[in-house]
Amino acid sequence: MDENLTQTITDKLPGLPWLEMGSGFLMGLAVGYFLKKSFKILLLLMGLTITVLFVLENQHIVSINESGLSHTVSQGSELFKQFADFLKARLSRLNIAGGASAVAGFFAGLKMG
Repeated sequence: MDENLTQTITDKLPGLPWLEMGSGFLMGLAVGYFLKKSFKILLLLMGLTITVLFVLENQHIVSINESGLSHTVSQGSELFKQFADFLKARLSRLNIAGGASAVAGFFAGLKMG
């Protein structure tokens, strides 16, 4: 990339120190940010589904097994946690610029998201 273009981008975006980091950190940052945003979308959809179920139960259209609902939510939570652990472990095995940089980016992305 042209050095002048890089300097121009850096001057226009002074609040983004992430641009100065290595590729491992940026990959971890992207994965962490994605994970946090996808978790928020998952929560939104789960909340919408549970709310619709409660309304349908109130209208006597469906009957909710509360222990089954609780079990399903806890299973989904465990699966998401396992997925996050998998991503963190995979990032730590990156050979470029060390896995520690990628894991640090992952946690920064989680914080940013």
